[in-house]
Amino acid sequence: MKHVLKAAILGLTATGAMADVSVERGEYLVTGPMGCGNCHTPQGADGPIPGAELSGMLVDQNPGFTAIASNITPAGDIADWSDDELAKAIREGIRPDGSVIGPPMPIGLYRHISDDDLGSIVAYLRTVHAVENDPGKSVYNIPLPPAYGPPLTSVSAPAEGETAEWGGYVASISHCFECHSTPVEGVPDLAGHYGQGGLEFAGPWGVSVAPDITAGEDGIGKYSDADLAAMIQHGIRPDGNRMLPPMPYPYLAKMTDQDLSAVILYLRSGPTAPPAEM
Repeated sequence: MKHVLKAAILGLTATGAMADVSVERGEYLVTGPMGCGNCHTPQGADGPIPGAELSGMLVDQNPGFTAIASNITPAGDIADWSDDELAKAIREGIRPDGSVIGPPMPIGLYRHISDDDLGSIVAYLRTVHAVENDPGKSVYNIPLPPAYGPPLTSVSAPAEGETAEWGGYVASISHCFECHSTPVEGVPDLAGHYGQGGLEFAGPWGVSVAPDITAGEDGIGKYSDADLAAMIQHGIRPDGNRMLPPMPYPYLAKMTDQDLSAVILYLRSGPTAPPAEM
């Protein structure tokens, strides 16, 4: 194995710089607001298969592509990747062999992950239970970009707190707008239709449509903060009806009160584009 867990715990990031790395923080992000298991954990008839967490599965199949979320446990391909290589794949969508990770991996929003949080995510993934599972490889019939932006050297986060700015950071790394932005040619339009909804998801539940989460009355303006909190974390509408998958309610339920309040403040602020990379 090329990775050195000690280096990750000490704070080695994709930039080679020292960062404030915490396995506990990485666990919170991966199993909480980032909801990595929503795509990377195989699903059975009753939901996520116990003992198979993060071992990969088929995520989407359509005329444009067959997307397979890879096995990101220590038994998967990442076992042979260095910490820097894994960090670059997560934040920039570039594998060690130079190939580009395609949708629905939300690289455009993951580019906001700070150095500290990125190091923490890598450190946590090195500690999870190794699950032997080969979910297969993605196939894309659509062109993928050579990269999702210029190479990143260092990314910082805004000051943590119950603020719209911090909420924007949490919403970005939780990739809320990857699903809630209107698709153009099958790809969420973060530049022109940020948060305006319309993306359809077919599954055993039927077809669900990501709603408009902009600040106006067509979006979240008609809901109280308590309404929004219940919908985000528990999938319960104000009238008591349950919302449909694939919104990762069990993961979002683990969000801290501060992060949840900050995200709601951010949504109320009426953002029309992702926060600038810092």
